[in-house]
Amino acid sequence: MVAKYDLSDDSVVVIIGTGAGGGTLANELAQKGIKVVSLEAGGRYLPQDFINDEWESFGQLAWLDKRTTSGDWRVARDFSGLPAWIVKAVGGTTTHWAGASLRFQEHEWKTLTHYGRVDGANLLDWPIDAAEMEPWYALAETKMGVTRTGGRPGLPGNSNFLVLEKGAKSLGYQDVHTGNMAINSIEYDGRMSCQQTGFCFQGCKWGAKWSTAYTEIPLGEETGFLEVRERSHVARIEHDAQGKVTAVVYFDADGQEQRQAARIVAVAGNSIESPRLLLNSASSMFPDGLANSSGQVGRNYMRHVTGSVYGVFDKPVRMWRGTTMAGIVRDEARHDPARGFVGGFELETLSLGLPFMAAFLNPGAWGREFTSALDNYENMAGMWIVGEDMPQETNRITVNSDDVDQFGLPTPNVNFDDHPNDVAMRNYAYAKGAEIYRAVGATQAYPTPPYPSTHNLGTNRMSENPRDGVVNRWGQTHDIPNLFVSDGSQFTTGAAENPTLTIVALAIRQADHIAREMAAGTI
Repeated sequence: MVAKYDLSDDSVVVIIGTGAGGGTLANELAQKGIKVVSLEAGGRYLPQDFINDEWESFGQLAWLDKRTTSGDWRVARDFSGLPAWIVKAVGGTTTHWAGASLRFQEHEWKTLTHYGRVDGANLLDWPIDAAEMEPWYALAETKMGVTRTGGRPGLPGNSNFLVLEKGAKSLGYQDVHTGNMAINSIEYDGRMSCQQTGFCFQGCKWGAKWSTAYTEIPLGEETGFLEVRERSHVARIEHDAQGKVTAVVYFDADGQEQRQAARIVAVAGNSIESPRLLLNSASSMFPDGLANSSGQVGRNYMRHVTGSVYGVFDKPVRMWRGTTMAGIVRDEARHDPARGFVGGFELETLSLGLPFMAAFLNPGAWGREFTSALDNYENMAGMWIVGEDMPQETNRITVNSDDVDQFGLPTPNVNFDDHPNDVAMRNYAYAKGAEIYRAVGATQAYPTPPYPSTHNLGTNRMSENPRDGVVNRWGQTHDIPNLFVSDGSQFTTGAAENPTLTIVALAIRQADHIAREMAAGTI
């Protein structure tokens, strides 16, 4: 029986967001017999509802609420209202993600120690390390069915991967394969194997790709301890005279304001909405926003060093066939400052359908170069760069009380400027990508600038010392013991790896901590 809790029930854990962090946390707590109310701003869509059409699916799933952008990044110029392609639905961006599930490397937990001070960067060591996270990673990989772990085979390579593999290996790269993917290569956990449809970003119609929408959330509901309230847009978090959070105020599906009492609140709305909520919850006791005594809420926004490289060949590649992110080159993920930058990057296959390719290749473009690129679409191979970008205090989320959304709430502004290290890494990666394609006979190879990114990180970062960040090693805010952050906004630094596996591992670990502390009566 699906749970139904009273608005005045102050014994529940309220989790805001149902994505990789929030959805996992909800299920983990429910499995332990803890009462959970999950508030999700979007609706619920299951595999039968997903649409294998890029633009129609975008309209169904994307978070299109009002936002603004600033800074020197290309997104502010070309996609001013869309700083990130994230999902507004039960399951969050686990509906849209490609499935790449990679562990952080050991040095990436301690970047200040390994990289040293970098001018203009706000580097900080995580208060946890690879050894501590190893068992939680293993649990996450089993939960998600990650390929090439736990005896699960890798996915088959499509044409896009075979081109990447041949070019990369001819240049001497060795760590080249079809990736560690949370997409079933064989039937697993009651879900079928990947059918190679190629619409991974539009929601997996087969359920082969792990998503909290149809794994964690239903499992949590089956326990009778989890209630999910969809189309519930959170406005603010309230607290008592002692500074302890007591309730979450939200707008329901009818636009009516509701107030859910809470014993504990966990914020998991992504790296834009989570700091926005904390800032919008300012009070006389917390005039700068909740959990913001350090002034770090909203700061250190990271989105990974990204960009794409496309190669054009004299024969068809048809890169869109098969898994979207069909393979990876990991050799450049190492830290090697001799290359001219700190940190490293991955090269991952990527294909956009023709509608998205026309939109994102070079928005507003016209003329021979643009049209000839589209003419060569069938003969293209594509790859995506994912690299560690530098946290900067000035890269931040702020709220604008003069510009409100449909609920009258101050809207977020996303400010981002590339750090010189980011630029150096991207340019190096562009050259390597082009070299890979030319090595296998590309007649043309060219880079494209970053798209609106889904890897939103930082803004409520984890720190040992309260003055340096927002949450401690458990994702528990330094200022308010019964307020937690459970998404990628708690990342201290971004690493070179796609972040979802780490978000899930942290959520499993956090659930264990919350349950233990609840039992002890400390929160």
